[in-house]
Amino acid sequence: MYKKADVLHHVLSFFSMAYSNTLTRSTRLLSFLLLLAGGAYASYQDFGIPASRATVDVRVFNVANMTLPGQTQSFIAPVLPGHEAATFPMYSFLVEHKQSNKRLQFDLGIRIDPQNTVPSLSGPFNAGFIHLEPYKDITTLLQDGGIALSSIDAVIWSHAHFDHVGDMSKFPNTTGLIIGGATDISTFPGNPNSTLQVSDLVGHKITKVDFTNATLSFSGLKAVDYFGDGSFYLLDTPGHLLGHMTALARVTPTSFVVLGGDTFHHAGQARPRPQFQKAFPCPAHLLEESKSAVSTDYFWSHGTRVGAFDILSRAQQLLSISDVPGSFYADPTKSQVSLEKVASFDADPDFLVIAAHDLSLRSSIPYFPAYINGWKASSLKEGLVWNFIDQTNPAFVFSPTNQTA
Repeated sequence: MYKKADVLHHVLSFFSMAYSNTLTRSTRLLSFLLLLAGGAYASYQDFGIPASRATVDVRVFNVANMTLPGQTQSFIAPVLPGHEAATFPMYSFLVEHKQSNKRLQFDLGIRIDPQNTVPSLSGPFNAGFIHLEPYKDITTLLQDGGIALSSIDAVIWSHAHFDHVGDMSKFPNTTGLIIGGATDISTFPGNPNSTLQVSDLVGHKITKVDFTNATLSFSGLKAVDYFGDGSFYLLDTPGHLLGHMTALARVTPTSFVVLGGDTFHHAGQARPRPQFQKAFPCPAHLLEESKSAVSTDYFWSHGTRVGAFDILSRAQQLLSISDVPGSFYADPTKSQVSLEKVASFDADPDFLVIAAHDLSLRSSIPYFPAYINGWKASSLKEGLVWNFIDQTNPAFVFSPTNQTA
């Protein structure tokens, strides 16, 4: 897809060249047509991402679904009456690099026995503060799907929270562990407050990704080319927790899946935004329904009237990152900056952003064994990015639950 401004710029550049060199008119015309046909100015390159034919395959697991009663305010703002309990899926991603025959697992979700681990983690589970639907952990899901754990070259933690680190002791020692350079890997009992234990780390080669000397930057995010061929990048996205990373997986030469970690917890923290609405207009039925469904006591825009919300004139995302005491964002200010940068991918047709706990996607993502590589060709993004504003979607939190539409 070409952006009008880019095409105009290159048209003008072409005709300028016509007066400043000695190429024949026919050669110049042929060169310009080949330039357009070759897709040299596809929109992903506006982010500074180098062109490459190398790709990875990506498959998605929903490891578990977790509910934290009374904790929505720790993730998003505002919290409307009736939405005080936060429910999240936990996505894990199998990334396969055919050129090297290597497999990565990006995030693991939760281990199968959190109630039997360190006190800071087992306590809330044993007290009933955290509820989990019945589930299998990622190691079981992989093996049930015919993926040997020994075939996983490395596990990448987006960050070291318990719902991402799984149980590394189930992976063989040949599986490495990749973490952000600032990640705190102190363990219990040395650190009484740590949710990590020695078995999460022992026996595995640990590689800390150093972004300080990164030579690449996409949308203002420092990037490291993991395989060295442009197929898979790790991005520095600070704020949620020390060492927090996201990933950029090239699934076709011109389309990407952004493994968003915990840069946001609800799609309403990233959307709608003006550029997003230009690229992905709200479906007519949701546009109409949102007029009465979205509470104008909590949400407003210059086109809104009391009792009639206008999403088209909304110039900012609907929800904010929580900054209350005890927020799950260690540094809300840095988190917001990282979110702004990731949201620029979200507003672009070449990128599909999947945050680790995006409830709006739970019934829409093609899960393992399906591949998500063909998301763009299948128009998957267009069909799911407005789910969060649909009253029938469990992620809808924009009216009090006792409000009658």
